[in-house]
Amino acid sequence: MAVAVGIDVAKEFHWAVLVVAETGKVLVSRRVDNTPAGIQTLIADIEAAQVQHGPATVGVDVLGGIAGLVQAMLLEAGLRVVHVPGLAVNRARRATVGGERKSDPKDARVIADQVRMREDLRPVTGLNQIDAELRLLVGRRRELVADQTRRLGRLRDLLASIFPGLERVVDVTGKAGLWLLTRYVTPGEIRAAGRTRLSRHLVRAGNLKAVTINALVDAALTAAHAQHVTIPGEAVAADIIRDLAREALTTRDRLHQIDQRIEAVLQRHPDAALVRSLPGMGATLTAEFLAEAGGITRFPTADQLASAAGLAPVLKQSGKVRYLQRATAGNKALKRVFYQSAFCAIQRDPTSRAFYARKRAEGKRHHQALIALARRRVNVLHAILRTRQPYQPRPRAAAA
Repeated sequence: MAVAVGIDVAKEFHWAVLVVAETGKVLVSRRVDNTPAGIQTLIADIEAAQVQHGPATVGVDVLGGIAGLVQAMLLEAGLRVVHVPGLAVNRARRATVGGERKSDPKDARVIADQVRMREDLRPVTGLNQIDAELRLLVGRRRELVADQTRRLGRLRDLLASIFPGLERVVDVTGKAGLWLLTRYVTPGEIRAAGRTRLSRHLVRAGNLKAVTINALVDAALTAAHAQHVTIPGEAVAADIIRDLAREALTTRDRLHQIDQRIEAVLQRHPDAALVRSLPGMGATLTAEFLAEAGGITRFPTADQLASAAGLAPVLKQSGKVRYLQRATAGNKALKRVFYQSAFCAIQRDPTSRAFYARKRAEGKRHHQALIALARRRVNVLHAILRTRQPYQPRPRAAAA
C-alpha cells in the first residue's frame, strides 16, 4: 500500500482525503458529492495517485445504507476497500491535537491515517444479488418486529389501565386475542355481546380452533362480569386499543409474507442448507447470519468470526495484572444470532445440551454457559462452511 484514502461518509456528500502512506503527506482533501459523477471523479483522483505512488487502499466508516453507492463504485473500479469502524475513528480523533473538535475533513484524515497505520482492518467485499436481497429482507423484518413489540407493549399498557382483568387473560401476541380486541374491549361491550356474538366474531377470524375460541370467550366473560367500574377515558382508550389491534394483525400478515420471501431466497442461497444443518439455526436465524456475516471469506478463521460477533474473550493486561473478560464490542446482531441459536440448541440437540450441562456443572451461570456454547458453535459453523460439509452429530460413544 502506497496511498491511503479516508472517506467520511455522509448522506448528501462525503469528504475524502488521500495521503501518501509512507510520509502521511496529504495529496487531496475535498468534498465528494454522493452522485455517480462525483464519486467517479474521486476514483479518477485515486487512480492518478496510484500511478505516482503505488496501490491504494480506501477506508470507509460506514457500510451499506448511505455508503452503498460509493462502496459499490469503489469495488467495481477494482480498488481495495476496508472498514474503519466509527468507534475507532472517534477514539483516534480524540488522540490528536484538538481532538474534541470534530469535522468531516478531520474525520476523513483520521480514517486515512488508520488505513496507513493498521493492517488488521477487515476488507469490504461486494454483495452479490442474493446476499443483497437477504440483507434487505432481514432488515425489513427486524423493523417490523421492533414496531410490533412497541405496539403490543402500548396495547397492553392501555388495556391494563381500563380493563386489567382482560389484559391478564388475553394473549395479544396471538391472532385470537388481537381479533377479539378489534371490536370488543371494555367490560360493558363484552357483557352486552354475550357468548354467542363473541364466538361469532372470533369465528370470522378464520383458522381458530373451537377450543381456543371457547376458552377465550369464557375468560373474557368472566373478567367482564368481575368489573362493573367505568374508568375515565375508557371509550377513547378502547378506540386506540382497537386501532392498535388492527395494526398488529396487519403486521402479523406482513411478517408472514416477509418470512415466505426469506424462505424463498434461502432456497437459492448456496450456504443456507449448510448453516441450517446446525441444530438451532432456523430460517430466521440463518437469514440473519448470512445477512450480517456477508460470506465466510471475510473471516479466514473461526477466532476472527467469534471476535466480530463479540464472543471471543478480551485480554486485559497491565504490568503484573493479566486476565480475560467478556467482550462488549462486536456485531450485536451476529452475537444475538449465535446466542439465540445456542438457546434453541440446548432444547433439541443432545450434544449442545451435554456441553451446556458440563459448563453448568463447572459453576457457570446460565448466561455464561450459553455464551460458552455460542462460542463453541462459532467453531462448528465456521468448519461447516469451510469444508462445505453439513453438520454431523457426534456418536454417543465418542461424546462420552
